[in-house]
Amino acid sequence: MSLPKLAEPLASPAAKPPGGRQAAMSFILVAVLIDMISIGLMVPVLPHIVGKFTQNNDEQTLAFLMVTVAFGVANFLGSPILGALSDRYGRRPVLLIGFAGLALSFFVTAAATALWVLITVRVFAGAMQSNVSIANAYVADITLPEDRARRFGLLGAMFGIGFILGPVIGGILGDIDVRLPFIVAGCLAVVNWLYGFFVLPESLPPERRRPFEWRRANPVASLKGLALLQGVGPLVVVMALASLGQFMLHMSWVLYTKFKFGWGPGEVGWSLFAVGVVSAVSQGLLLKPLLKRFSPQRLAVVGLSVGSLSYLGFGLASEGWMIYAVISLGLLGGAATAALQSIFSNAADATRQGQTMGAVSSLNSMMAVIAPVIALEMLRWVSHRPPGDWLIGLPLYVSSALLAMAAVLAASFFSRAPAVATAQA
Repeated sequence: MSLPKLAEPLASPAAKPPGGRQAAMSFILVAVLIDMISIGLMVPVLPHIVGKFTQNNDEQTLAFLMVTVAFGVANFLGSPILGALSDRYGRRPVLLIGFAGLALSFFVTAAATALWVLITVRVFAGAMQSNVSIANAYVADITLPEDRARRFGLLGAMFGIGFILGPVIGGILGDIDVRLPFIVAGCLAVVNWLYGFFVLPESLPPERRRPFEWRRANPVASLKGLALLQGVGPLVVVMALASLGQFMLHMSWVLYTKFKFGWGPGEVGWSLFAVGVVSAVSQGLLLKPLLKRFSPQRLAVVGLSVGSLSYLGFGLASEGWMIYAVISLGLLGGAATAALQSIFSNAADATRQGQTMGAVSSLNSMMAVIAPVIALEMLRWVSHRPPGDWLIGLPLYVSSALLAMAAVLAASFFSRAPAVATAQA
């Protein structure tokens, strides 16, 4: 039986904190920007910190697999709990928990002296951090359903800007000392907690909150609820495939570029800088005019198709400069995520945005558990091959195939969507 979808002709007024500030898009954009800069700082250097406790490429890849899986499992279990708690107590307290957990994890990582410490702190960070899903729920709280695709695009643009600034700074600092980016990232996370505590308003008014129930916070039950959302259940498979492909690229990027091109933290940082620029332009500037001409459904299919071609290009690149050429061709790839998020958000009623976005985050976290197992194991198979060998791109070729499958399934589903909607009515 499908979950009921309540009518939402207007966004309900957001809650006001004691200071009387009305929740607005600008507040959450600032919080997300600071959050993503701090996370971006660690991206170019985390595999290299792992490498300090290993002896060769094969050991480094296996150790990095353990670290990333630890985070993914904890985040998969924790995200729906935090999402349900945000539906009960509001978005702001849960975001503050995430900011505090992130700060602590960065400082402990900088001081880590053994691999087990890294694994432990990643478990803690994964359990405490659900900032992305809570930020999505915050936006849904204050946004009309028809405007959500554009506003999720703005949120995506903040992710892009964070990845413009974070990785390149992390790469520069990492060339000095691989631990330095984590200290700076921890300080930024503390700044974000202070911003959240003193400035960030609450977005969820008391009348739209719902009791916390453990059965809804169960990640498996949460994913079942996502599959039952009115009219979009089959898209769970599309989102899972797309998320798996994206995470396989993310998890293998630093080691892939190291093995194939000999890149260090600095080169990785500049490549992610370019990705961030393209993401910010595509979601912050191009998405709004595109949505005036095309539906979110069509943008999702086009974005997945472009992403598939881009991933194939990354894997086939034989020189480092080619990576930048492929990045520049992927402008429309970022539209898929924002479009799919808006479709899921609009299928949930106003009291379940936290749970729904938490379920989407759990789905992503589950893929984040599976992705490194596949991608990094594939990198281990080819890590002994000489630099420049095309087979080193194996995990990227698989990522490309997954996005292509997602595009085909999405196109097939959307072509049948009118018939499905009629039958449900």
